[in-house]
Amino acid sequence: MKLVTKRQARVGDLLKQTIAEVLQRKVKDPRVEGVTVTGVDVSVDLRTCHVFFCVFDAEKKEQAKDGLQSTAGFIRHELMKELRLKHVPELLFNYDDSFDYGTKIDVLLEKLDKDEKPDN
Repeated sequence: MKLVTKRQARVGDLLKQTIAEVLQRKVKDPRVEGVTVTGVDVSVDLRTCHVFFCVFDAEKKEQAKDGLQSTAGFIRHELMKELRLKHVPELLFNYDDSFDYGTKIDVLLEKLDKDEKPDN
């Protein structure tokens, strides 16, 4: 288990909220449409930030990741303007596959439920 300081948690929450707002309101790249920021992990020195995201259409995850990486500089610039941080962290984008895993589990549970119900 990874230990997270209170400062890391506060900065991470602030970054998550601000990045989500910037993506929704200011980024015009069509590749990032429908992207949801699901989490943020900030390093202890606050120099790097892993941003986890998901997309409704899982087939577009690589396209969304490319779009996010190409707009990372713009997002950092917006973070500089909005946040009071000594150093704005480098943004690294990672697809959050936990939602895909959850969907897979739901499908399997529904299939089991249908198999167990007797036909009337």
